[in-house]
Amino acid sequence: MAAEKLSTRHLLGIKDINRNDIELIFETADNFKEVINRPIKKVPSLRDITIANIFFENSTRTKLSFELAEKRLSADVINFAASSSSLSKGETLIDTVNNILSMKVDMVVMRHPYAGAGQFLSKHVKAQIVNAGDGAHEHPTQALLDAFSIRQKLGDVAGKKVVIVGDILHSRVAISNILCLQRLGAEVMVCGPTTLIPKNIHQLGVKVEHNLIKALNWCDVANMLRIQLERQDIKYFPSLREYAMMYGLNKQILDNLDKEIVVMHPGPINRGVEITSDVADSKQSIILEQVENGVAVRMAVLYLLASQG
Repeated sequence: MAAEKLSTRHLLGIKDINRNDIELIFETADNFKEVINRPIKKVPSLRDITIANIFFENSTRTKLSFELAEKRLSADVINFAASSSSLSKGETLIDTVNNILSMKVDMVVMRHPYAGAGQFLSKHVKAQIVNAGDGAHEHPTQALLDAFSIRQKLGDVAGKKVVIVGDILHSRVAISNILCLQRLGAEVMVCGPTTLIPKNIHQLGVKVEHNLIKALNWCDVANMLRIQLERQDIKYFPSLREYAMMYGLNKQILDNLDKEIVVMHPGPINRGVEITSDVADSKQSIILEQVENGVAVRMAVLYLLASQG
């Protein structure tokens, strides 16, 4: 049986939570999955809690998922698009958040382009902080929903072989996934061009493979990452076409494998680059399940944090 309370007041990264925390989040998410599949999808669990979603970077999917999770829990929600705010006039991060907290906000869900922004904020404001992605550092709720989706599909994460394919260097999803999967007892491999694999990745205890076919033959689950063109300041490979030829997953490759693997993608998908439409829409893909699970997992995180006050 998992612990009854999380070991932390904030969710800043997977590195700050333990296996018991993850199991508790999953058990709670199981219950919330039942809720969101009922005719009446709301519960009054966070009726007196006010949550501010502060996004300093564009993110349609994560923001919508958090907002839906908050509303399903009956929280009061404030949405704050930082790009169109006083920040562009020079206001500091702490000033901005303190102004929002003066409106009696209990929890802040924050996406920020700089690594460590959530950590910094948690030391300076009273509200609880949920990191919705900080730079190329961490994206804990994405890792939790990915691991939860593997558990739902394969029964357990422990002992499974998961390969993360693509732009590992610029991906906060990759780092959080590696930490979360290892904590749950999975074996992890990364696969991609040499230029997109961090030089010190071995220190995390992961395997490295540059040949996609070998990686796919090894794994039970393939998590295909998006190429993060917006974070790449130099060219890391000759062209998207060449990348797709070397590291793109298509139906022919999938069908030629000796076994059936599970295909995941954190989205948004560049169809025809890291994954073709016929793979994304195939029965081996759990991409839409990931989206549904994202709401349940985020409901669990918000509920468990709020119950600690």
